[in-house]
Amino acid sequence: MRAATGPGLRLRLQADRPVADVPRWATLQRELFALQDKAWRVFADRYTESDGRLVFRDTLGRGLDGRDGVDDFYEPFFNWPTLYVLGGSTELLTAARRHWYGVSAQLTEMGMLQDGLERGYDWFHQGEGLLLFYGLCLADPGDAQLRELACRFADFYLPGGPNYDPVHRVIRAPHNGSAGPRWGFSDEDAYFPWSLALRPYGLPLDGMPDVTSFDELAASPERARAYGRAMRDRMGRGDTLVNLAATGLATNAHLLGGGQRYADWVAEYAGVWLERLAGHDVVPDNAGLSGQVGEYLAGRWYGGHYGWSWPHGLSSVASGTLVGASNATLLTGDTAFLDLARNPLDAVLGRAEQRGADERGTLGERWDPHLAAMTADRTLMVPQRHNDSGWFDFTVMPGQFPLSLWHFSRAEADRERIEVLRAGSHWDWTAVHTQRIKDEAGHEEPWYEFLQGRNPDFPERMLRSALASCQERLDAIAGDPVDPAVGPDALGIHHWQQLNPVLTEALLQLTTGSPQVLYNGGLAHLHLRYHDAVERRPGLPPDVAALVTDIRPDHTVAELVNLGDAARSVVVQAGSFAEHVVHTVRVDDGPAHEVGGPYCRVELPGRTRVRLTLTMTLRAGRPAYNSPWQEA
Repeated sequence: MRAATGPGLRLRLQADRPVADVPRWATLQRELFALQDKAWRVFADRYTESDGRLVFRDTLGRGLDGRDGVDDFYEPFFNWPTLYVLGGSTELLTAARRHWYGVSAQLTEMGMLQDGLERGYDWFHQGEGLLLFYGLCLADPGDAQLRELACRFADFYLPGGPNYDPVHRVIRAPHNGSAGPRWGFSDEDAYFPWSLALRPYGLPLDGMPDVTSFDELAASPERARAYGRAMRDRMGRGDTLVNLAATGLATNAHLLGGGQRYADWVAEYAGVWLERLAGHDVVPDNAGLSGQVGEYLAGRWYGGHYGWSWPHGLSSVASGTLVGASNATLLTGDTAFLDLARNPLDAVLGRAEQRGADERGTLGERWDPHLAAMTADRTLMVPQRHNDSGWFDFTVMPGQFPLSLWHFSRAEADRERIEVLRAGSHWDWTAVHTQRIKDEAGHEEPWYEFLQGRNPDFPERMLRSALASCQERLDAIAGDPVDPAVGPDALGIHHWQQLNPVLTEALLQLTTGSPQVLYNGGLAHLHLRYHDAVERRPGLPPDVAALVTDIRPDHTVAELVNLGDAARSVVVQAGSFAEHVVHTVRVDDGPAHEVGGPYCRVELPGRTRVRLTLTMTLRAGRPAYNSPWQEA
């Protein structure tokens, strides 16, 4: 860890503007912190054992033959460390750590983990399951045990590990992990993943004329086995685009001080996918064991597991490329990697159409309240998937992807893409709908409108919505018919995710000027962070509320309000990993002060507020997990 001393910490900025009228957003923000401090305890008391594991008396899958379910055990706690980083209670960090270790022990006993990591599954799901671990590393980077685990996990993917072929530069299978490549999609000889949940997504393979519908495979075990063998041969080996999310393990290890070799591998593997993009209009989603695109799919650039064709298309492709591209850019400073993330968005946006609300395809349920309130007959939709028949499965563009890309790059071209989407959308981008799905995203458009000065009431409405969602979860827990002494069975392991009462999207947007963390394995790329300078811990001190109102490339504006009588001292940090360099900071309308580093310290006497205007250069410093008072 590098030392964090510098002129920004020696400089003490003083708030001297009294709080005449307490902003309603500030009061609501502190109410949200308080309600969630109650809520996570209610969840833990009802659904977890004393060692942190979930109450569950069943087993997953078929023991060692089962591959699915690991992520579902970690996901109920995925954002708990993030809430601590934002200013949640100290006990929350202790609880999050206990649950991660408890669930890991639970999954090890069920044969799902080896050496602490999933034995082998796709990275659409592994990324979901690792958010809790990444959050713990961000919250407590001085924990030596977490650092050892981070390096151990990443080593499974570096040259010399079981998953990566450094000669052909491929991760060797779509299902991979601590046990190395797990060929196919089951430890059985042949397996077709029939389930009612997958039925809406149709058939995974093109070029199988003897099978025309999903239901035919459910009705014929023999035909299903033959189809499963074809899936294993075409989709169950070689590299797939969502494997880019594995760069999160190596990036995390590097940020914890694991060494340059982790950063080098991230750049190498992301660079391979940039090479595969060269010569294609659309980034391919697959490569064979030789590294050749379409090697097992008759030359098709599409058709890889969790790629463009099946099951989710854009959702998995955009997430994987954005995670991999941002990791590589963070560690190298080379923004050319971001073209990996731009290509899928531009590919579908270039084929967008105006369509009616009743035409929205799969994964479109999150837009139901937006489209139901729309007065126009049609709105802009993009195709999510591509197969031999062309582009299909149209729905509203998920705002998290273009917003997250723009937030990371702050490039005008990436903002212009959002404006194109806005111009074609005929639903209200300023509206805040109280809805909660497991990734806790979905409010990017009204936040973007706020940052552009077109939605001034957003902070209060967003906080009221978050308070309502949290209370809805508490009410659902109180009325939950599932016996807390038994827990759900193996078919109901999403039950806990649906009841997790912790919410971070509103707090991330308002206090840090950042979108919700990408759910399929993204690291937390926060524009600003805060530390309690007295308690020497991450997060806003008690009674302090924060609101980031502007994140333009040339300046950032943040408001701090101390609602209490006691004085508070806040360290403002630029970037999750102190990677941004603050040049100057101005208090209210006063003169600019030189900073020359990632930190500045603000003293807030009781009942005072301050507006900070910072100029900074993004990613001009060396990124690392550290705190302002951590010595090298």
